[in-house]
Amino acid sequence: MIRVLLVHDACLLRLALAERLARETDLEVFHAPWSQAHGRQRTVRPDLCVVDLDDESTYALTPLTELTGPSAHGRGCRVLVLATADRPGQLRRAAESNALGYVNKASQPERLITGIRQVAAGQRFVDDSLGFGFLKAAQMPLTRRELSVLSLAARGASVAEIAHSLHLSNGTVRNYMAAITRKTGARNRIDAIRISQGEGWV
Repeated sequence: MIRVLLVHDACLLRLALAERLARETDLEVFHAPWSQAHGRQRTVRPDLCVVDLDDESTYALTPLTELTGPSAHGRGCRVLVLATADRPGQLRRAAESNALGYVNKASQPERLITGIRQVAAGQRFVDDSLGFGFLKAAQMPLTRRELSVLSLAARGASVAEIAHSLHLSNGTVRNYMAAITRKTGARNRIDAIRISQGEGWV
């Protein structure tokens, strides 16, 4: 039996997908929003986590590494990401967080089930349709930390709020924003957000 933890902030979609996966006789499915993902992982101890970053809240900016990193029971959770090719920023963050599987959200459910079984066995699984997204991700000039700062800024967070969320000083956040503005060729913070959203980085 493969224990799956499904992480998604949209309750209706999370419940519907969990119900579909639970029809498979070899899958035992649990689910949680991002705010409860790490705690749920500790109690459920799943074989893998299936995570959706497309509608992520600010919780998803750091706990992805909490899911994949070492935990109280010895190892991090294997992670399969639901993704789209037009969001290379998410693919980049997921890859740098050691996600093992990537399924295109436009795929049929059977594709996800195949990916779950393969990742649970410790094998990498990548939808061919995400190849262009990974190519764009490799060409991105921003680091994972810069992407995290920019993602929060794009949601309207202030420097102080970004610093609190990412456990940084205000000055460090300002330095990151200056680097982001320079690397994107933007005129200011607002322009950097506009450019990055157009490229699918945030």
